[in-house]
Amino acid sequence: MNAPQTLEGWRVWDLVQRLGGQLRVSNSAVIGWDMGAALQLGAGLGVSSIAIAELLPPIEAVMVRKVNDELRATPKTH
Repeated sequence: MNAPQTLEGWRVWDLVQRLGGQLRVSNSAVIGWDMGAALQLGAGLGVSSIAIAELLPPIEAVMVRKVNDELRATPKTH
């Protein structure tokens, strides 16, 4: 359905899978990825910086929405 259509798209998707530890968090909400780290990791993997700049922000927006929805839905245990 939303699968990457190009080689660069697949490379950015691979990069996305590696960014789990590069989250920026504020209070109890995820606000995005550390884009500096994403660009450096992408460069190390040989991903075009133009492809990262074009494709990563919309993927990040969906990730932020979904992760924050899950955080809000999880019961607090205090």
